[in-house]
Amino acid sequence: MAVVLGLDIGTTSTIGILVDTDGSVLALADRPVDLHSDHPGWAEEDPQQWWANAAAICPELIARSRLPARAIAAVGVSGMVPALVVLDAAGQPIRRSIQQSDGRTGAEVAALSSEVDPAAFLQRTGTGINQQLIAPKLRWLARHEPQAFAPIRTLFGSYDYVAFRLTGTRSLERNWALEAGFVDLASGALAADLVGLGGISPDLLPPLRAGHELIGDVTSAAAAETGLAAGTPVIAGVADHIASAFVAGIRQPGDLLIKFGGAGDILLATAAPRPDPRLFLDYHVIPGLFMPNGCMAASGSVLNWLARELAAGEAGAARQSAHARLDALAAKAPPGSDGLVLLPYFLGEKTPIHDPAARGTFIGLGLHHRLGHLWRAALEGIAFGFRHHVEVCLDIGYPVTRVTASDGGTRSAVWMQIAADVLERPVHLLEGHPGSCLGAAYAAARAVGAVTDWNGIERFVRPARIVEPEPSAARVYDEAFAIYRATYEALKPIYPRLGALSAPREEI
Repeated sequence: MAVVLGLDIGTTSTIGILVDTDGSVLALADRPVDLHSDHPGWAEEDPQQWWANAAAICPELIARSRLPARAIAAVGVSGMVPALVVLDAAGQPIRRSIQQSDGRTGAEVAALSSEVDPAAFLQRTGTGINQQLIAPKLRWLARHEPQAFAPIRTLFGSYDYVAFRLTGTRSLERNWALEAGFVDLASGALAADLVGLGGISPDLLPPLRAGHELIGDVTSAAAAETGLAAGTPVIAGVADHIASAFVAGIRQPGDLLIKFGGAGDILLATAAPRPDPRLFLDYHVIPGLFMPNGCMAASGSVLNWLARELAAGEAGAARQSAHARLDALAAKAPPGSDGLVLLPYFLGEKTPIHDPAARGTFIGLGLHHRLGHLWRAALEGIAFGFRHHVEVCLDIGYPVTRVTASDGGTRSAVWMQIAADVLERPVHLLEGHPGSCLGAAYAAARAVGAVTDWNGIERFVRPARIVEPEPSAARVYDEAFAIYRATYEALKPIYPRLGALSAPREEI
């Protein structure tokens, strides 16, 4: 038996876990993360806050487990992908990260689409030309913040940065590079011409590493900050959504996961890639498999915003219980929310529409609607986003044989029933899924030989109940989903005009 530590650099929180390879969770800890949206569509975070959170979490895990730091055999980090972190020559962040959900690069994406053949780019990189690519973000920096672009000496992602702070080693996990649009899918290597689309030299990118590859050991400086033992091995890291899907049991072609987190992820295990511009493509944790996937820019973050604004006059426990109170009201509203539909495009939208200009939209509001209708429409709107992705997967030709749900939103019974009803498929829930941090910890255990195969992850996560769809809801949700899709198509030319009305904001 060995003890391993996993950290997850998430959109809304940093989470740490300490486990042993027999399947026991020894300790969990977390710290909140601030998401900054200074202008419409912007999404930024502070890498220094990620590191401060990690430095606080590690000693807390060690104290709770009552184990010495030297008992930890390895450390793994997972995180958002592909967030953009840029460092100067001294290894310091030049500015806040530009998150994968950021939607500021519409002009740069359009320019890139005019310079390269989108179909050829898709087949070569496995991904379409969209706002998630790193090249448009770099072009935006060069155009709007040249003082931040000029001193760049290293760029990589969220978990790459934390692994760097732990080890002093600059490395680039391959799924970051693949989703960035910098990898030639056929060779699996960084391509200089693809990197050049961002206006940078390939020399600014660290060496490419597989997620479970060891990159170095905890330095004495990092040990002093984190309480970890100097010399503890650290892996390159794992993309958070891929790690979470692996932990959830998405290991056979046709297994599909929907993640109810701050963003809404949908991931499918496949034996081979079929590049399609509507989805992203990643390598699976398990060598030889792929994981086409999608991400809704705002999922739980929409609910957090709505709950916060509705409970603005409350404080403490009352505000914290807003979700549960609103769920209870939503349960009393009928499927379809009495003719109210929400498009959850509060940060623009990533897959499958790739439209940074899209905006959150309620349609059908009437004086008969109450808070429960608004909340239910939000729950349904996010479920419609997941259904849209499932239909895309089927259209591409990927089989979808089993749907599993994970993350914080699965604690909402009314939301899980809505998801099953909207998808018209059983939704399998889990027990003991702490999130991506466990996948990072297990990959670290695999790297140091503490486990010998990938199947042992089943010791940690157990199946819970299965939420069966209500056949009586199918007709209503089929029509509501059709309205959801038609609404976007009708408003697509209007959204950029709405964005043009946005002025620099002042605090209200």
